[in-house]
Amino acid sequence: MRPLLLCLLAVLWLPGQDAPEAQKNPFAADPAAAEAGRTLFQQTCQSCHGSEARGDRAPSLAGSFRHGAADGEIFMNIRGGIAGTQMPSFARLTTDQTWQLVTYLRSLASAAEAAPAPRNREAHLAAVPYERLHKAAAEPQNWLTYWGDYSGRHFSLLHQIDTANVGRLQAQWALQIPGESAVEAVPIVADGVMFVTRPPGEVVALDAETGRRIWTYLRPQKKVNPYESNRVNRGVAVLGNRLFWGTLDAALVALDARTGALLWETQVADTMEGYSITSAPLALRDKVVTGIAGGEYGIRGFIDAYDPATGKRLWRFNTAPAPGEFGNETWAGDSWERASAATWLTGSYDPELDTLYWAVGNPGPDVNGDVRQGDNLFSCSVVALDASTGRRKWHYQFTPNDTHDWDSTEDMILVGRLWHGRNRKLLLHADRNGIFYVLDRTDGKFLAATPYVRASWVSGWNENGRPITTAGWRSSPEGAVVFPALIGGTNFQAPSYSPQTGWLYVAYHDGGWRYASGPANFERGRQYWGAGGRGPSRGDLPGPPESDGVMAIDPETGKVLWKHEFSSASLQAGVLATAGGVLFAGSADGDFVALDARTGAALWHFGAGAEVTSSPMSYTVNGRQYVALAANGVLYSFALPH
Repeated sequence: MRPLLLCLLAVLWLPGQDAPEAQKNPFAADPAAAEAGRTLFQQTCQSCHGSEARGDRAPSLAGSFRHGAADGEIFMNIRGGIAGTQMPSFARLTTDQTWQLVTYLRSLASAAEAAPAPRNREAHLAAVPYERLHKAAAEPQNWLTYWGDYSGRHFSLLHQIDTANVGRLQAQWALQIPGESAVEAVPIVADGVMFVTRPPGEVVALDAETGRRIWTYLRPQKKVNPYESNRVNRGVAVLGNRLFWGTLDAALVALDARTGALLWETQVADTMEGYSITSAPLALRDKVVTGIAGGEYGIRGFIDAYDPATGKRLWRFNTAPAPGEFGNETWAGDSWERASAATWLTGSYDPELDTLYWAVGNPGPDVNGDVRQGDNLFSCSVVALDASTGRRKWHYQFTPNDTHDWDSTEDMILVGRLWHGRNRKLLLHADRNGIFYVLDRTDGKFLAATPYVRASWVSGWNENGRPITTAGWRSSPEGAVVFPALIGGTNFQAPSYSPQTGWLYVAYHDGGWRYASGPANFERGRQYWGAGGRGPSRGDLPGPPESDGVMAIDPETGKVLWKHEFSSASLQAGVLATAGGVLFAGSADGDFVALDARTGAALWHFGAGAEVTSSPMSYTVNGRQYVALAANGVLYSFALPH
């Protein structure tokens, strides 16, 4: 036993007792003591151990004790803490208060032993601590984060559905989720329970096997900016027994994953200035990280981390640096105050390096760069942050002083692989500006950049990775035809990296745009584009006609290996590669397709009847693999027939 703990507890025990662990609870089976202990638990312990001690950020105490089950052992663990865990000492509690807590916990254990076996899936909801998120790849039956795991690969190790049998895939259930906007969320699945969102304020828990609703949380939007435009939501994060979700009026909300009960709500920013949260947060060991949307409104972007127990903000990184902050000199005058540089898509995380990789969007105003001369850091960049402090480790800017609305808010994919004969920790990124990038994620070193669609704005890169731009590449009052188009070479919906093929799969659009700049008059809460009067004209576009579809890129060379074309632009839909050798993808025409991941050959399709507006994901329940996807307001789940 630890000497300090013995000293601490020595005064608490009557003379003649053999050992502290052997002490008996003087309030055992006392209902009044149990009730007093319940109140103490709510005030002291519930934020970690959850409601009724059923487990959250810390283990369940309702029926099991991992570090000693005797009354005296529980007493010691409360008073002295538990070495090697996050359990602190509560030595300030009186002896009677500590025994009251023991009495309350004992009452829960007795109730758990007497309770009948649970019958519904919701009764089996298990906590998802950080250790499970850290090793999410070891649980391919689940889909525990927006990207599937921290790496952003958006890949499923499941292989029950493969190239030989995918042609027999059938819809197993479909859930209509009525709302104002299409469902863009990627569902989370944990132990057979699925969580999905729909704007303006709905979170739904489902039985992932049947589609049956378990609970629904509805939150009215408390404030509505009359100029609000992006009324979407892309999902939740899970940690312990809590769900974390962002709202259109820029609040971060924590819910009990078992019941949908509200635990806390924190206002992140003022939606009347144009701020909102549209994508899933990222849950780490002891914090929940969220970006912010509103890049068309002249906001000032940031990335925030919050305490998952209380909702208290832990740190903030400004993506539009103020005077005295690194990068402020890249903004002319006071343009940093209206810089945009929103951070609206979920980031990636390397636990070994304790580094967050977060994508940053367009500068403001979007199209007129003359009023914000300079590189405009950290717009159109990736920032690598120390997850503990929020401090910048490094950054790389894909498009300095962008005037094309080329948000870099596409997936940052973390891959360890052999590249050019050397094992490296890589960051792979297919940007909206039409370029595929390879960076060393340990230090941000630029390794390679290759166009994957027509990209007339750049002719090469210097040794530091700065683009060498072409004449007339920026927007102008007269209008400048530039490739790629405003919607980008790709967009925010998920790409997928397969460790089996070693290839990256993306939805693409190969086309151009006439970019015309105009006056940039800033008004609080209104869109701040700086666009001119003359828009795109297809007759202005030189070369081959536009094309759309899905492609495979070899990261070793940057070359496009194959393409599968769609009949219309489909950058609202993502792709999913699986260990079965199948690539799933959706289209604006309402088709959900399965392709051979090595050849791009079509293997199966399903007519969803509406534009596909989300990314597919996969999971298993009772040994059966499912693939889920949303098309407009309907969530589908597919599986092979029994």
